[in-house]
Amino acid sequence: MENFDWYQTLIKPKFAPPDWVFAPAWAVLYFTIALSLMFFLKTGVSKEKILPLSVFGVQLLLNFVWSPVFFGFKNIKLALIIICVLWVSILCTIILFHKYSKISAYLLIPYLIWVTFAVYLNYGFLVLN
Repeated sequence: MENFDWYQTLIKPKFAPPDWVFAPAWAVLYFTIALSLMFFLKTGVSKEKILPLSVFGVQLLLNFVWSPVFFGFKNIKLALIIICVLWVSILCTIILFHKYSKISAYLLIPYLIWVTFAVYLNYGFLVLN
């Protein structure tokens, strides 16, 4: 509760959505991320897929690390760095997945768009606070 109280005290960027938007948005995004991985794995497993799967794992790890850094450690600057690296890793995943499964790549585009918006929000929180 303390971390939520801290977040509520922050000056929010101009286009910050209401708090209730985040849970359903992420539910849909995690579903599409899982579908993307499922379609990618359906194309078979091979040594050539180690890099795309590794990059996918990195982006997933960065995704999970961002929240504790931003909300738990209240480190907006480090969270911005993490989310920028996350954005690059999602783009790389899309490019690498596209070679094996176009649908896997396309399913990650809404995720990239949302994280693009999240970079704007994170940057806005940094500048305003």
